Order: sequence, then structure tokens, then C-alpha cells
Amino acid sequence: MKDQLKYYQEKLENETDPSDLFQALSNKEAIVVVDARSTSAFEVEHIPGAVNIPHREMSHEKTQNLDKDSLYVVYCDGIGCNASTKGALNMVKLGFSVKELMGGLDWWKKDGYQTEGSGASTGKDLLCAC
Repeated sequence: MKDQLKYYQEKLENETDPSDLFQALSNKEAIVVVDARSTSAFEVEHIPGAVNIPHREMSHEKTQNLDKDSLYVVYCDGIGCNASTKGALNMVKLGFSVKELMGGLDWWKKDGYQTEGSGASTGKDLLCAC
């Protein structure tokens, strides 16, 4: 039972789901959403307000202007993509507080939240939290 308690506590310390992220962003919490996919994928569709730092390009130079006091939530396409895991690992190595978004962009859209980009989808808007 003690091992399970530790496992689930650590899981929640390192992951978040779309619903919790939407709520935190709606509440204006100090969170920066990072899309760890390629620039071309980001341009097609991304979570509103996200910054694009492809995991392969994450470095001290690319992140030096980011606030280390914020929480960074890293995502990619979904469960078939590991760019968010690679990006989260890179961000932690660079000294940031990080969580990985469970289900990525796929689950974000399945939960009914809007996206931005040339292929944007409609959904619940962060600005009105409706």
C-alpha cells in the first residue's frame, strides 16, 4: 500500500490532464504550455497560448528567457507520440518545473477545448471558460 501511495503521488506530481490544465489556465495560474512537436505541426494546430519549442531544439539558449518560477506543461500529439516525454525530460534537465499533459493535443480536443492554428478546431474557449 505504501508503494502505491508513493506511485500515485509521484504520478500526479509529474502529469496533468486536459481538464485540470484548462481549469488552471482559466484561473490564470502561472503555467506555460509548451508544444514539443515540430514547428510545422504547431502551425497547423496547437493549444491556445502555447509556445512551440520542439524537443529536438530545446537548449539553454532556446529557453534562457523563460521564467523558471512558472510551471511548464509539455505536450505533443497524444499517446502515440513521445515528444512530450522527451521535451519534459529536456526541460527538467534545464532546471524547469514540468508536468506532462496526459493524452496531448488529442485528448485536449476530445475533452472539447478549442485549438489555434491553420487547422484550428472549435471548442470551449479559455477566454470565457465556458
